Amino acid sequence: MPAMTTAMHEEWMARYLRAWDSNRPDHIRALFTEDAEYYPAPHVRPAVGHGAIVEWWLGAGDEPGDHGFSWQPVVVTPTTAVIRGRTDYTDGRSYENLWVIEFAGDGRASRYSEWYMSVDAKDLATD
Repeated sequence: MPAMTTAMHEEWMARYLRAWDSNRPDHIRALFTEDAEYYPAPHVRPAVGHGAIVEWWLGAGDEPGDHGFSWQPVVVTPTTAVIRGRTDYTDGRSYENLWVIEFAGDGRASRYSEWYMSVDAKDLATD
């Protein structure tokens, strides 16, 4: 199995963001292996396979243009990336994100897990 390079991880992230912004099923499917496991939260059953992942993704409710996302790698290995991100929605909601992405040899994700926590501006205020 060929190792993923940093450039390949960055390209995958760019394709993920394109899929998030487009909600096009072909963009979503291109990110994942046919039997990939997509964990939208660590405590739920994963969506498994292209059909289930696309169905979950489209049902999640994010619309093109309703969010911004910034990210940075925490750990990148030849087969895994851990990404820290922040999602800011146009309605004022914000989330801190941690993603663990395991890659197959062809550069698609075979397993994706995310953790996210709401950012409340009151929590950031100081006395």
